Amino acid sequence: MPGTLWLLPVALGDTPWETVLPPQTRAAASRLTRFIVENAKTTRAELKRLDHPTPLRELLIEELPEKLSVADIERLLLPLLEGQDIGLMSEAGCPAVADPGALLVRRAHELGIIVRPLVGPSSLLLALMGSGLEGQRFAFHGYLPTREPERGTRIVELERESANKRQTQIFIETPYRNNALFAALLATARPQTRLCLATDITLSGESIRTHRIHEWKSLPVSCIDRRPTVFLLLAD
Repeated sequence: MPGTLWLLPVALGDTPWETVLPPQTRAAASRLTRFIVENAKTTRAELKRLDHPTPLRELLIEELPEKLSVADIERLLLPLLEGQDIGLMSEAGCPAVADPGALLVRRAHELGIIVRPLVGPSSLLLALMGSGLEGQRFAFHGYLPTREPERGTRIVELERESANKRQTQIFIETPYRNNALFAALLATARPQTRLCLATDITLSGESIRTHRIHEWKSLPVSCIDRRPTVFLLLAD
C-alpha cells in the first residue's frame, strides 16, 4: 500500500503553535520522520518548536528544488509508493496554496496516493475572513507586476473584473515592496473601491483594516513596510 502525503501547515511567524495549530496537526507532524519542504533550516526550527520527539538529525528532510522538474517530483514521491508517509511543509502557512508543493499534490493524486490536508493558518483565508469584503466570490492572483505602467494596468484590470463579477481580488507583494504597491493602488484605483490591508496575520502586531480608496488617502500612512501583508480589493 502507498504511504500518505500529509499537508502540514506552519505558523506564520513566532506565534506559539498552540494558538494556531490544533493538537491533531502537531500529533500528525510528530509521527512523521520524512519531510519535503521549502527550506530545511526553517523546517528544523519549526519541528523543534513543535517538540518533535525524534532527534532532528535523524529526520529525513528534502528541499524542493527552485525549479521543480518532472524527475524531481517522481524522485520525491517515490518513498510514498514504497509505503512511507511524508509530510509536505511550506515556508509559512498552508502547503500547496500559493506554494510550489501543489505540483507534488497533483502528481500524488495521479499515482493514487492518499493526500491528507491538516488544519492550520492560511494568511489568505484569514485576511478574507477579516476584510468584510465579498466572501462568496474571490480570486487569488499572486504577485502583481513590480514596474509601471504594467502594475497600474494590472490594477485597473483587477478592479474592472472585481466590479463585473462582484469578486474580491486578493494579491500579495514582497514585504519590502509593500509601500510601492500601496501607493500604486491609491494612485490608480477608483475612489469608491474598497481596499483591505491585512498585516502580520496571527502575530502580535496583527492589523486588518478596510477602507475605500478615498478614505485611505486621508488616513495616516499605514505601517506595512517589510511586514507580511495581504492586499484585498473589491470594486463597486
